[in-house]
Amino acid sequence: MAKIQITQKRSTINRPENQKKTIKALGLGKINRTVEHELNPAIEGMVRTVSHLVEVKEV
Repeated sequence: MAKIQITQKRSTINRPENQKKTIKALGLGKINRTVEHELNPAIEGMVRTVSHLVEVKEV
């Protein structure tokens, strides 16, 4: 499977609770923090939920 790098670019202040929990579940929480994940349907759905807060690169 492909690996992706996810970087948080925007704050979760004034965002719905499900978006805050999704950011935490991805291992993010602070702006400019980057994590690497295997691309699978679960991660893809999580990224889609917070796509306006993060930047995604294929590794």
